[in-house]
Amino acid sequence: MPALAVGVPEELSARVPVEQREPGLDRDGVRLLVSRGTEVSHHAFAELPGLLRAGDLLVVNTSPTLAAAVDGRVGHARVVVHFSTRGDDGRWAVELREPDGRGTTRARTEMTGTTHARMDVTGVTRARAEEGEGVEGRGCGGLAGTRVRLPGGARLVLEEPLSARGERLWWARVSGAVVPALLREHGRPIRYSYTERDQPLSVYQTVFALPYADGTGSAEMPSAARPFTAGLVAELVSRGVQFAPVTLHTGVASAESHEPPYPERFAVPEASARLINAARAGDGRVVAVGTTAVRAVESAAGADGVVRARAGWTDLVVTPERGVRVVEGLLTGLHEPEASHLLMLEAVAGRAAIDRGYEAAVRGRYLWHEFGDVHLLLP
Repeated sequence: MPALAVGVPEELSARVPVEQREPGLDRDGVRLLVSRGTEVSHHAFAELPGLLRAGDLLVVNTSPTLAAAVDGRVGHARVVVHFSTRGDDGRWAVELREPDGRGTTRARTEMTGTTHARMDVTGVTRARAEEGEGVEGRGCGGLAGTRVRLPGGARLVLEEPLSARGERLWWARVSGAVVPALLREHGRPIRYSYTERDQPLSVYQTVFALPYADGTGSAEMPSAARPFTAGLVAELVSRGVQFAPVTLHTGVASAESHEPPYPERFAVPEASARLINAARAGDGRVVAVGTTAVRAVESAAGADGVVRARAGWTDLVVTPERGVRVVEGLLTGLHEPEASHLLMLEAVAGRAAIDRGYEAAVRGRYLWHEFGDVHLLLP
């Protein structure tokens, strides 16, 4: 999907949550853009119960948000480790970034010569660095063997890139600490440069978030669900709208280059599979709350469109060519015009609907990103 033709002015970035922008409002005080094909209407999110109907099913992601950013040091250089995904072997996929001086981070630049002299790496690479010999940079992550000192005496060692696609994310092994405990004690939510200030972790938890016994969760908030409040959920249930919980632990997004998602851990329980299949067999519409919920459900759907209980890893990337087998509607945030997520939106609603909706969002001064307004795509 080529990037959308619309440009998003910088002032349309939501820098703080709505309840901080406008005291007196709750999370459901954001605006809601509704697209039915190329027809667009404007609402408050609190009007959602009136836009759905009895028998509709909302698929929601129960993954909690982790305090996934931890300060560290590579030699004398400061870094910020973004913990992305826990592997089956106990390692974690991580991204090493550098502080930008404004409380957020930027991609690490390529490292050569004297920069490498500050790196604490192993083997011949370290010896060459200590001798001042130039060493070719390895993208924005680091080198195999890079050692990071973490708070509380913990250590992290980069072992291998997560994917042949690049070296932004690395599999790393942590010693001297259990990662979930390290994040609870020393971590903070991942924050990007368009936000105004650090926020407590509670700001990044959705009403659907559940704790997981192994301490896993999402590196970044499943943000489409953020506007829901307990009161709004109760009203939806009272009107006959059902909820099907699924899990997808989302990893660290590619803030600079908008890469497609890497494999992520997901689960669709048997009870939710039955609810989804029943809604599709009746008059209800299956509406995913967030692109993470789409990825989970579509990963559990067979070619026959039947959803079966599944758990494990998914590398599915939903594109217009692949299409969707189950999801009929989508509630989502507003993504940057070049974001890979837009392929999924196009698969659900078609390119014309996305073009029309985003043009209306810019004209209507809707706010972007995880603290911003939301977009409901209906058949």
